[in-house]
Amino acid sequence: MFRLLGIHRATTARAPAMLRRLLSSSVETMQQEDSTTHSKVLTLETMNPNVRTMEYAVRGAIPIRAEELGAQLKKQPNSLPFSKITPCNIGNPQQLNQKPLTFLRQVSALMEYTDLLSPEMIDGTRKLFPEDAIERAKRNLSYVNNAVGAYTQSLGIQEIRENVARFIANRDGYPADANQICLTTGASGAVERVLDILVSNPNVGVMIPIPQYPLYTATLAHLNAQAVPYYLQEESDWQLSIDDLKRALAEARSQGTDVRALAVINPGNPTGGCLLENNIAEIVKFCEQEKLVILADEVYQTNIYTGTNPFVSFKKVVSKLGSSVELFSFHSISKGMIGECGRRGGYYEAVNIDEQIMGQLMKMASVSLCPNVQGQMAVDIMVNPPQPGDASYEQYQSEVSAIYESMKRRAKKLAAAFNSLPNMSCNDAQGAMYLFPRVELPQAFVDEAVARGQQPDAAYCMQMLEATGISVVPGSGFGQVPGTFHFRSTFLPPEELFDEFIDGFRHFHEGLIKRYS
Repeated sequence: MFRLLGIHRATTARAPAMLRRLLSSSVETMQQEDSTTHSKVLTLETMNPNVRTMEYAVRGAIPIRAEELGAQLKKQPNSLPFSKITPCNIGNPQQLNQKPLTFLRQVSALMEYTDLLSPEMIDGTRKLFPEDAIERAKRNLSYVNNAVGAYTQSLGIQEIRENVARFIANRDGYPADANQICLTTGASGAVERVLDILVSNPNVGVMIPIPQYPLYTATLAHLNAQAVPYYLQEESDWQLSIDDLKRALAEARSQGTDVRALAVINPGNPTGGCLLENNIAEIVKFCEQEKLVILADEVYQTNIYTGTNPFVSFKKVVSKLGSSVELFSFHSISKGMIGECGRRGGYYEAVNIDEQIMGQLMKMASVSLCPNVQGQMAVDIMVNPPQPGDASYEQYQSEVSAIYESMKRRAKKLAAAFNSLPNMSCNDAQGAMYLFPRVELPQAFVDEAVARGQQPDAAYCMQMLEATGISVVPGSGFGQVPGTFHFRSTFLPPEELFDEFIDGFRHFHEGLIKRYS
């Protein structure tokens, strides 16, 4: 059964509860189905069992319940003890009123309604749009023959890939090659594509961090592959232990699993931790020695809130060490100060990857025809924003700075609030958009939840939702050390409403602890 769940069997003795929580199949649901012959060709019994196995906690039972409660509030505004749903379950900044960057939206508008750039309308357009937005729109339209609704090259627009390469080179101080860069429909699509090409049979394993972003376990389950968990060190600000990597790899290989890759999320989701450069160097050396491909998920690289743990890319460390390790690194417009989740834009860079594999990746990209065009254009603005002297430069920098400083304040404030509460502790967010506090649930509450067939942290989060309207994700959806309980919360609610958000949570938590202690 654990093979179906996409989890390496050697870990089951150590953490059976964690594994069951990470991915639960619908076998029980199937057994409850009427055994009579179905009239449908496609049923739970006949569907792809790997899809049935998948679970994605970020949009699981609690967010679904939040949607139901939100619909109820629309119909009956005073029927619940709260007036709105606060969706802290997912890093979706604009859903929580983060202001879009003006320059990006201006360029997008001009590219969508190209008549504004026509000779007949350009004078009026110049009264509404700055000159650099007009020129950027014209330039980017030239990349696609003035047709943003048409397919582009399968790997993405060449000129934008070249801009990505320049961005990486300027960031790291080492050259990057546009031919090794592929634009994608968000970073998730890039991760899925790389995992797809890595997994050749059900015995292939990929090492994933615990806690982890559920994209990895869900995709590996879909591919009927093995997730090989390793533990991040909560007591060390979620740094990665090479000793634990060695342990997890040895256990997996001793059971015959063909471990091929190591996934690292830096800055961390759900933890908010950020790896130090010397830790990254240890990981690179370990993977080179053990013949592991590195999958570096770096979508939160601009979300850094501390001077002690600056973001350092895996590409920079690989280049600095002159390592031959194979590396895929991922970035996205969904996070950072861009926050354009719905536009679905991202990219991966391939380093030290075999040329024949690059050809196969090209083929996979071709099957999907091309990435979202407006997503590609947003990637271009992310990596090539207005420069000093441009008309939009000061406004762009001001907006980015305002978003960043507000996010930094909210991260600090929420961590302090969590740490002020009984039975709760929380590491500060060094990066990303999340906190992952640890909750010491009273034993009476734990026993009650287990008696009801519920995970205790999931029961806690569901009760929080139904008491406050705050939607978070239980730690069991990400994996955690057995016997511990956590939840992930974004710190994205608007700053002017942050005190109200914290007070609602505080009232719920203190009341629950008092009732069950």
